[in-house]
Amino acid sequence: MQTSIAVVGSFVMDFIFEAPRRPAKGETVIGLSFHMATGGKGANQAMQAALLGARTWMIGRLGRDMFGDMQIESLRRAGVNVDYVVRDGENGTGVASIILDPEGDNSIVMAPRANAAMTAADAENAAP
Repeated sequence: MQTSIAVVGSFVMDFIFEAPRRPAKGETVIGLSFHMATGGKGANQAMQAALLGARTWMIGRLGRDMFGDMQIESLRRAGVNVDYVVRDGENGTGVASIILDPEGDNSIVMAPRANAAMTAADAENAAP
């Protein structure tokens, strides 16, 4: 029997900057590299569960923006059912700025945006 998992959680578009060091207050540091990645604790869990073979549903809230589109596409490619992901027209997809130094230490600023607008009704609608 195949395991079934429903994940209620967050979506975050990560903006990852590798830098020689983290900036001090008021300072600008020139970065070594930059990339973006879909993430969020909930989205990451759903993706891994699906990749490991579980029937997986993601329940949460994304903005109706390009970052939300990227999240949906990434989850679908991994085999996650996104039928119960609400696309929020008033709040954008959650975002995070991550500064990663050469030792692997990071500093993160995260704005939850649509994640913070999720309601109990969003989860209840996924009950079936």
